[in-house]
Amino acid sequence: MGTHAPEMPISVDDETGVWNTDALPMLYVPRHFFVNNHMGIEEEIGAERYAAILYKAGYKSAYHWCEKEAELHDFTGDEVWHHYLKRLSQRGWGFFITESLDVEKGTAKVRLENSAFVYHYFKEHGCKVNRKIDYMFTGWFAGALDQIAESQGLSIRTKAEQTQSAAEEGCDVGYFEVTPL
Repeated sequence: MGTHAPEMPISVDDETGVWNTDALPMLYVPRHFFVNNHMGIEEEIGAERYAAILYKAGYKSAYHWCEKEAELHDFTGDEVWHHYLKRLSQRGWGFFITESLDVEKGTAKVRLENSAFVYHYFKEHGCKVNRKIDYMFTGWFAGALDQIAESQGLSIRTKAEQTQSAAEEGCDVGYFEVTPL
């Protein structure tokens, strides 16, 4: 197994210590820290409630991210979407592959390989947990697609759903689908 240096620009402000990639400030934290916090909240309030909270927050964050990155790089349409999934993949969440995308129709299908959540849950439990555990990402896809559509003057709004997780028996990858509301 090979390794390589990060493929995205990272700069650190000398005065504040804030890390930046492209147009936005970033945090660099150990994966176990993040996922353990995720699992702790899930245990306290339940996965369904936590998923609903994360959907709204993730939607808002993806919308903002796409808006700022499109502006910085002068990207439009599909370019924004592909840049977003590339950066998600480069930041260690897993590999996000666009299987289909139609901004005008408000549809997309995303495959997730090597999910950080699946890896950590398997490590913690020693087996697949037989449920969809990558729900944190779900709102991200609707938020991204809605921002791109709106920037093109389209009125379509979408929703996203995780349809499969590699944490489920018989599944090696996760899938997300975006459809119109």
